[in-house]
Amino acid sequence: MSYEGILNQVKSNRNKVKRLKKHNKPKDREFGKAKRKCRRCGRRGRGIIRKYDLYYCRQCFREIANKLGFKKLS
Repeated sequence: MSYEGILNQVKSNRNKVKRLKKHNKPKDREFGKAKRKCRRCGRRGRGIIRKYDLYYCRQCFREIANKLGFKKLS
């Protein structure tokens, strides 16, 4: 269950909401894997192609590589 879903469940109890926001809110990242995401689908983490500032996941890159001008060698 997501952070927002839990927050909606306990919204009637002010103390629980305050404690939930303090301890369970996702951290805003400044760098690292969690900061980078695919431009096309929004997938995060592993498999992001960053070379030439592409920022596409490997699945999206395979689909649009020909449009970008990449050629398959083998």
